[in-house]
Amino acid sequence: MKSISSSSRTAVSAALLLALALPAAAQKAAADGFGPLDPTPPTGTTVAEIIERMGKREAEFSAARNNYVFRQSVKVDTISDDTGRPDGEYQQVTDITFNDKGQREEHVVFAPQNTLERVIMTPTDFDEIVNRLPFILTTEQLPLYDLTYLGRQRVDELDTYVFDVKPRRIEKGKHYFQGKVWVDQQDNQIVVVNGMTVPQDTRRGHEDLQPPFTTYYQQIDGKYWFPTYTKAEGDLHFAAQDGAVSQDIHMRNVVRYTDYKLFRATVTIHYDGQDITPTKPDPNQKPPKK
Repeated sequence: MKSISSSSRTAVSAALLLALALPAAAQKAAADGFGPLDPTPPTGTTVAEIIERMGKREAEFSAARNNYVFRQSVKVDTISDDTGRPDGEYQQVTDITFNDKGQREEHVVFAPQNTLERVIMTPTDFDEIVNRLPFILTTEQLPLYDLTYLGRQRVDELDTYVFDVKPRRIEKGKHYFQGKVWVDQQDNQIVVVNGMTVPQDTRRGHEDLQPPFTTYYQQIDGKYWFPTYTKAEGDLHFAAQDGAVSQDIHMRNVVRYTDYKLFRATVTIHYDGQDITPTKPDPNQKPPKK
């Protein structure tokens, strides 16, 4: 997000909001649904083995998600300090589909007038929606990050491993995730992430900022932990410029990923020696006789 100064304005359960190892304004107590963190080492396996299995599992289901169509709903609000209600809003609902050639396409189905006045959406914001809010951590991506095992934690009905994640190094022009991930002990796949995009541009007059976010994943077709809900909220600080005073702008962003449907099955997914690739129903197949 970039601020618009006064001089230039004319030109797993979605109720959960986790604690962040971030600035105090972004920190919150752990919500209902999260049990105590057990910092003892895992039993029957090693941390390295957990990370290896997670990377492979994430790679498999990242490929699987590319064979699904779904709807992505984005709402970005600036929140008034006086009323606690939105005083500007950006909305867009997009269907992620395939064309006749099997190529990925985006179709905007709802986009009311943008009423944001205090900030503008930047390319980094749109890149974040696509690439970091629905965070995955595949075998290919693991070398980009340092993972620190924090312990085991019960999340709703799931037993999870918790890891702190931060970029190993930051390359110019690239953005990364930094925060925590919760990995299901049974499926070895990420089910919750909580963190923020780094680095953020904090240069005076050039700020490009995004609030911390939490993304929840839901099991689709009994096998796939796909992202379904993201909430990002926090105060973004913009330094004084052009004679104006500095300002903190409260942002509240919500992204929903819904209506997942298998479009094609071009990958074969194996887990524990079994083929668990879903089969798309044949619309021409007649139901069995009773």
